[in-house]
Amino acid sequence: KKLWDISPPIHAQAPVFPGDTAYSQVWAATIGPGCPVNVSAITLSPHVGAHADAPLHYDASGAAIGAVALDAFLGPCRVIHAVGCGPLVRPEHLAHALGALPPRVLVRVYDRQPQDRFDDDLPAFAPETVEQLADLGVRLIGIDSASIDPANSKTLDSHQTIRRRGLRVLENLLLDDVPEGDYELIALPLKLTTADASPVRAVLREL
Repeated sequence: KKLWDISPPIHAQAPVFPGDTAYSQVWAATIGPGCPVNVSAITLSPHVGAHADAPLHYDASGAAIGAVALDAFLGPCRVIHAVGCGPLVRPEHLAHALGALPPRVLVRVYDRQPQDRFDDDLPAFAPETVEQLADLGVRLIGIDSASIDPANSKTLDSHQTIRRRGLRVLENLLLDDVPEGDYELIALPLKLTTADASPVRAVLREL
């Protein structure tokens, strides 16, 4: 079965949210006389690349990502295209693809995801869209932009909607080459017991 890798590359030049910690790597040991291995130390925000937010990210008393159940991150999924929809994905942008929804919905907003810069005008979810998806039984939403809320938002209305409705979220997916349709999603977060998010290696497998 065909596999789509929907995780953008992570490296020192990978864009990060302004003020967030970029990826960096130093070598603690290198192969040479007396040393048989390469070993590195990496520093990064858990929001670099494709990642799952924990409730702790948007709720002071929320669970860390290592305590979040994994079932939402694995299983049937629909990719819906809303390319060029403007600053917010609204219900009408998804209306063509909402029949018999699986519990996971990934929305593609970019024709080509910007990987050389942070997009200050990133497309995000309108909170009423998140509400509608939750009403339809969706347990996880994902997007190929860096956030489900506008980059300049201080109220994080869509994050607060997923908090209230108990949804899980994936951000910064790479959906450039993924046709609209149904797949199996595999995007498991690491068991980081105190973290507000986790990188995921997100893939889609044809059904």
